Amino acid sequence: QVHLVESGGGLVQPGGSLRLSCVASGNIFSIGTMGWYRQAPGTLRELVATITGDGNTNYLDPVKGRFTISRDNGKKTVYLQMNSLKPEDTAVYYCLMALDGNVYWGQGTQVTVSS
Repeated sequence: QVHLVESGGGLVQPGGSLRLSCVASGNIFSIGTMGWYRQAPGTLRELVATITGDGNTNYLDPVKGRFTISRDNGKKTVYLQMNSLKPEDTAVYYCLMALDGNVYWGQGTQVTVSS
């Protein structure tokens, strides 16, 4: 069984930074394409960023230039560095992994941007 555990969320003032981490564990030898989704109250879940096994990245337009996704294959971990945070970035952030035709989700971590 595969588990994804996120950490790093919290409360930050506008303009601040946070780094989210997601660690994959279980009967896996490598991690596949990884990504981060977010969902704010009353909205649909949206894809924020993805990174493939060979490091290709994609970002949601509103976060381009502010967020950076990266991965450490040895640690089976994906990160989301979030800078210049805005109130509209407030949401629950979920880690996603696509591997061998399966999709796995983390439990989510709350990010709140407020003064």
